[in-house]
Amino acid sequence: MSQHSILSASSASRWMSCPPSARLEQKFENNTSEYAKEGTLAHELGELSLRFNLSEITKRTYDSRVKKIITDNELYSEDMPDYVEIYTDTCMEKVSEAKAVTTDAIFRIEQKLDFSEWVPDGFGTGDFVIIADGTMEICDLKYGKGVPVSAIGNKQMRLYALGAIAEFSFLYDIKKVKMTIIQPRLDSISTDEISVEELLKWAEEVLKPVAELAFKGEGEFKTGDHCRFCRAKAICKARADRNMELAKYDFQEPKTLDYEDIAFILGRAEELAKWAKDIQEYALEKSLEGEEFPGWKVVEGRSNRKWTDESKISEILLDQGFLENIIYTKKLAGITSMEEAIGKKEVIRLLGDYIEKPQGKPVLVPECDKRPVFNSAKADFQ
Repeated sequence: MSQHSILSASSASRWMSCPPSARLEQKFENNTSEYAKEGTLAHELGELSLRFNLSEITKRTYDSRVKKIITDNELYSEDMPDYVEIYTDTCMEKVSEAKAVTTDAIFRIEQKLDFSEWVPDGFGTGDFVIIADGTMEICDLKYGKGVPVSAIGNKQMRLYALGAIAEFSFLYDIKKVKMTIIQPRLDSISTDEISVEELLKWAEEVLKPVAELAFKGEGEFKTGDHCRFCRAKAICKARADRNMELAKYDFQEPKTLDYEDIAFILGRAEELAKWAKDIQEYALEKSLEGEEFPGWKVVEGRSNRKWTDESKISEILLDQGFLENIIYTKKLAGITSMEEAIGKKEVIRLLGDYIEKPQGKPVLVPECDKRPVFNSAKADFQ
């Protein structure tokens, strides 16, 4: 079993909608975003809190590990424990409900789940699994606040449920599965419920055939909302064809757009803009690696001047008799504002040694742009 599953549960919505995307994505590095790192940190706090509440670790161990998380992570924020508490409180409520039905109910935190019976090399980790007679529940923390995630028909949760059934069905007579997604920063808790019989039928008739296609890199490319997090979205031909439909739109006859034309464009403009941005970011990244795109080059983008030593700036100006209300706003005024306040010549004469202009970020522009080609060696040196 590989360390990273090609057909992961978290991307199930994507590869089930567009089977060949799973193999196409393997050509691209899986870079972890700041949002993903923040989510991982929240999960660590949630895991510790649950283990403490279930008496799996002592208060001393809990406090020391939480302290280490706080001191070692820049992404930690003061409101993170409050949001994580919503997740743990919800899970503990479900623990109480399960114990009321089955005194020896099983609770598993960060449970490894194997659903390879239906998905080749399929495995994942369930945040919190509750197994009791008759009912099993999977709880999942989603710390992000950008995209609301519903548990209704959620394919990731169904794969987790299948893994839990494979792992624990011999212990209990499980008749139904509940799947709960807790998204505290959006004040959202959603639950879906399905019978084990119905879930297994879906796994055999729907999931398994699609998973086999996806694992082989076969099937039909299909665009949709699932493209958002696809690593191959910038070069996907199917997505390009879909978005080029708008570019081919005939604006010649009649001379003005009617409401139906505008409605059509409004429905596609946002996705077209996202697609164009993905293409730009991909081309810039490849250009910085040495690739060339005919008619385009990488140049230094614009940058703003900034003070190098604000305390020294204020000391000089105050010694020269300038009033604080001129040189200060809520913080030391920017260079342009300072030039307007005391004059450009005075800024150069008094403060010129404390002004720097950093190299601008690389920007991809048409080849006719008058700016010189971006100096990557200079950027690396800085």
